[in-house]
Amino acid sequence: MALVKTLIFAGIIAALSPGISNAQDAKNQGYLVDSYGNSITTSSNTALCWRDSEWTPARSVEPCDPVARKAEAPAPELADATPPSPQPALAPQKMLSQKITFSADALFDFNKAALKPEGKASLDKLAHELADAQYDVITVTGLTDRIGGNQYNQKLSERRANAVKDYLVSRDIPKTRIHAEGKGETLPVTKLGDCTGPTSRKLIACLQPDRRVDVDVTGARNITTSSR
Repeated sequence: MALVKTLIFAGIIAALSPGISNAQDAKNQGYLVDSYGNSITTSSNTALCWRDSEWTPARSVEPCDPVARKAEAPAPELADATPPSPQPALAPQKMLSQKITFSADALFDFNKAALKPEGKASLDKLAHELADAQYDVITVTGLTDRIGGNQYNQKLSERRANAVKDYLVSRDIPKTRIHAEGKGETLPVTKLGDCTGPTSRKLIACLQPDRRVDVDVTGARNITTSSR
C-alpha cells in the first residue's frame, strides 16, 4: 500500500513539473512558482520567495528580492570627479590717501583767487597723473594766513579751493568726484611767535607756509605727484 502511495505522489509531482518549468520560463524566473505562475513565498507573513537553482541577482524581482535587485543595479556613471583648479584669490585693493600741497603763492597772487599761468601748469601735471590713477574722491582745501579778518580769510580760502576745483574739472576730472572747501586761517603751519610785527613784506613772507591749497586724493592706487 505504501508503494502505491509513493507512486501516486511521484506521478503528481511529475504531472506538475512541466507546469512549474513553463511558469518559470514565462514569469518570475529563478523562483519556485505554482501552476498559475505565482511565486511561492516563504510564509504567509512575508513577500520573500523561494529561490531555485536558476536564480541569480540579475533575476531578482520585487517584492521577492528588492534588496538584491538594488545591490545588483549598476552604479550611475560619475562625471569627472577631478576638482576644478582653484582660482587664485584676488588681493584686496588697499585704499590709499595722499595729500598734495600746493603753495598758494605758486597758484595765486597775494590776496587773489585767480589762477596764475604757472599755477595752471602745476594743476595740468596733477590732472595728467589723476587720469591714470584709480581714486574715489578728491578733496580740495583752501587755507590762508592770519593777515586780515576771519570772515574775509574764510571766503578767500573758499574761492581759491573752488578755483582749483573748476580748473581740474576743465581738465576732464569728474566734477562729482571733487569736493572743495575752505578753512580760512584755522590750520596754520607756523606757530605763535614765529612771525611777529606789523603787516609788512617780511611778515607776509614769514606766513607763506600758511597760505596753501591741499589736495587729498583717496583711491586704490597711489599717484606720483610730489608735494609742492
